[in-house]
Amino acid sequence: MAAEPVDVLVIGGGITGAGIARDAALRGFRTAVVDKGDFASGTSSHSSRLIHGGLRYLEQYEFHLVREASRERRVLLNVAPHLVHPLAFVLPSYLGARVPAWRLRAGLWLYDLLAGFRNVRLHRWLGRKATLRLEPGLRDTDLQGAALYFDAQTDDARLTLATMRAAAQAGALVASHADVTALLRPDGRIRGAAVRDVLSGQEYGVRALVVVNATGPWADRLRRLEAPDAEPLLRLTRGAHVAVPRQRVGHVRAMTLTSPLDGRVMFVLPWGDLSYIGTTDTDEDTSPDDVRATGEDAIYLLRSANWFFPTARLSPRDVVATWAGLRPLLRAGALDVAPSATSREHRVVEGPGGLLTIAGGKLTTYRLMARDVVDRVAARLHALDGRPRAPRAPTDRLPLPGGETADLEGLVKAATQRGARESTARYLVGAYGSEAAAVLNLVERDRALGQPIVAGRPEVWADVTHAVEREMALRLSDVLIRRLHLFYATRDQGVSAAGAVADRMAAALGWDATRRDAELSDYRTQVARSRAFADEVARLTNP
Repeated sequence: MAAEPVDVLVIGGGITGAGIARDAALRGFRTAVVDKGDFASGTSSHSSRLIHGGLRYLEQYEFHLVREASRERRVLLNVAPHLVHPLAFVLPSYLGARVPAWRLRAGLWLYDLLAGFRNVRLHRWLGRKATLRLEPGLRDTDLQGAALYFDAQTDDARLTLATMRAAAQAGALVASHADVTALLRPDGRIRGAAVRDVLSGQEYGVRALVVVNATGPWADRLRRLEAPDAEPLLRLTRGAHVAVPRQRVGHVRAMTLTSPLDGRVMFVLPWGDLSYIGTTDTDEDTSPDDVRATGEDAIYLLRSANWFFPTARLSPRDVVATWAGLRPLLRAGALDVAPSATSREHRVVEGPGGLLTIAGGKLTTYRLMARDVVDRVAARLHALDGRPRAPRAPTDRLPLPGGETADLEGLVKAATQRGARESTARYLVGAYGSEAAAVLNLVERDRALGQPIVAGRPEVWADVTHAVEREMALRLSDVLIRRLHLFYATRDQGVSAAGAVADRMAAALGWDATRRDAELSDYRTQVARSRAFADEVARLTNP
């Protein structure tokens, strides 16, 4: 990146930055993208993991946003079928609920209508008995019935990683663990950034005709490098989740619920043998670097879930993992509006030095956000040097890496025929799609790589090699948290496997013993930090 100027430098390697980099590179712009951490290490790996049509936005009359989100959901189901898959949701209705049954039924017809009756599948209304047959663990007192409707679920970190890899394949220069320390202004306009390699400490100057701020909840912080007195664009709200063993909850399908504590929409969602419960929506003034799920978050989510599933009796002891991210919502409007009612719209803003900032939005519509930003970049480049405006890139049709086929069962069969256990084959296809074959190629060269990392789980040692060689993993946490998710999926948060994974990475990346030990220590610190909520819960429940 430092060797010669680029057309556009994208700061921020979350889902929006990855989408912008891919779109820009596909339009033929020389593109660079940097992130101070791993790709998707911020909000983009701490979401509710949903690609949804925005049913709850109907309450705010944001009909265009529902149409937009429904359309984008169809696109992502097509271009990344291994990472975005349909999911059936049950939305129960109780006597005296904030949203009465008649209004819920009307809203679901409107939901299907706004999607042009092209939702994943049309909704159905279930009576009380049919609802309890479908979800026998549900509270039956005052139950009137339920809606069965369809949305989609994703692996947010892997969707971001696939989009970033697609950007690199299109010619973008990408660098993780590369922190922007200053903006460069050789002529009074922002023409690049000073970037520090976090792993080596070396400083670089990256020159660019256009610089884009796609840092999500860090956006206002970066804008203040351009203009120290810049008025804040964002309203940051914390979305927290807790993961518990699925059999402890007793639900069969994904559940959309309204919390009995405050009437907010929340979810109980399946994820393998776990269920995760979320999300909160709380104004947050903590630095994005320090956000985490709190004791209050955990108690709120567990109590809400227990109301709907009275036999679950979930307690903090059942929590396997927690995560929390900050939504970079637009600050427009009065702050006395509830966080959950704040618009999920997005805006592209140009600063006094020419910095382009993308603010607001949500995971589902990231591709549209990217397109809007790159339209502005194309206009700026045309004004600067008269180059023709490149046509929009067909990002709605080009598959993401691994998404070249929707025949996932065929891929699973092919993997089992190559010797993979069915559980491992399904895991590999779900994580890599058609690229599962590349992981199995590693196993064929070294059979030891086909052994599970954690006994009884589907992840294999070839995953670690693939993460380093093909998926840009540079740190132990990159692998255990965002590539393999062992941080969230195991009771010990992957600590028992961390040493062996660090050894493999040390051999692949040339770490010495000091670096290997530092990686292990840093990972254990992150695990301890994520578990700190347990002390808060104990204090809150036993004052």
